Amino acid sequence: MTTPAIEFLGGDFVFPHVLEQLPAWLSDFPDLSIGHFETSDNVKLAYWVAGEGEPIIFVPGWSASGAHYVNVLFLLRKKYRVYVLDPRNQGLSQQVKFGTRIARFAVDLREFAHHLGVEQAHYCGWSMGASVIWSYIDLFGTKAIRKAVFVAEPISIYSHSNWTEDERRAAGGMTSSVESMIAAFVDGAPTNDLIVDTKVVKRYLEKGSKSYENSEAFANEYVSNDPDFLRLVLFDHATNDWRDVLSNKIDVPTAIFTGEETNNVPCQRWAQSVIPGSRLHIFSAAEEGDHFLMFKNPYKFTEELCSFLEHQD
Repeated sequence: MTTPAIEFLGGDFVFPHVLEQLPAWLSDFPDLSIGHFETSDNVKLAYWVAGEGEPIIFVPGWSASGAHYVNVLFLLRKKYRVYVLDPRNQGLSQQVKFGTRIARFAVDLREFAHHLGVEQAHYCGWSMGASVIWSYIDLFGTKAIRKAVFVAEPISIYSHSNWTEDERRAAGGMTSSVESMIAAFVDGAPTNDLIVDTKVVKRYLEKGSKSYENSEAFANEYVSNDPDFLRLVLFDHATNDWRDVLSNKIDVPTAIFTGEETNNVPCQRWAQSVIPGSRLHIFSAAEEGDHFLMFKNPYKFTEELCSFLEHQD
């Protein structure tokens, strides 16, 4: 059972900007609903759903939730049955001190699909959400995945001291100290670009897009994350290296999205080189091509996503 979002959230919401093809009020999106299910380790997870058609399941990045996807959901709902799962400790999902590992998040994702009764779907992971899908593939294979989409995620966040610079760039290594990265991202502790790639934070603070301001305002109104719970998954997330999964286990049609305003283009090119037949989409700076490209430019993202999903491979 799901509940209409306007009812679940307690009333209407006015978005800061009136934009073509996007909702100006939450009431402009009457088919947006929110549901819950319980995992095998008794954690109540929330999900957002809209539309009809082939199912596509989105997995948000660290600290994000289905509320951030409001514009993406709105644009895709006429063609797809779109789901966004709030990971444990994020969004409207339950906060717990256990199971805070990417592998458990992958199990949660599998159990979510079983709850829905969805045997096969398109899966799209943004940021940490891509890592969750890589872990899912590592554990369970690709039988349930029709097509896979990965957005703006390094292959290995931790940069090992014995790597060459070419190896670091190909893996996407963005920190030489996981503890410093966690302190910077969660607590705002001072750092520098030699220790942590801070471009993600800088681009987040810049906003730079009215559609992004709309989705951020919506998420900030209804979602309040606890940093003490958010930090629990970060060490495990940052220390995983997924190069073996990408090189050996992804055998479904795959699209990779990144942007010029990130430091991840080299590792996304590497990912394309090892995933057979994969497509790489690089957004320019003018197209809001940074870590948040799918929210800053939902028009281009959903257009290119639909083109990929509809293409007969």
